[in-house]
Amino acid sequence: MATFFRPSALWRIDFRFDGRDRRWFKSFRTDVDVKAEATHLLRDLHGQRAQLVEVRLASEEEETQYVRGEETKNSFCPTGR
Repeated sequence: MATFFRPSALWRIDFRFDGRDRRWFKSFRTDVDVKAEATHLLRDLHGQRAQLVEVRLASEEEETQYVRGEETKNSFCPTGR
């Protein structure tokens, strides 16, 4: 697959919210500092209640699961929201 035309990439964002592990999959442009952007986004949404743990590119398998809607959902919220 030719990826040179893709202006964004899917990233896996692991964080803690009120001490509980959480995970997001979010698309960011390739020219963005993703760690800084994810930290800023978490701070805006959750203030001091969220702590960033890890940010990395989603693997090909994770990206496929995400696109198909097969990724693991939050057990507290079956809709994944």
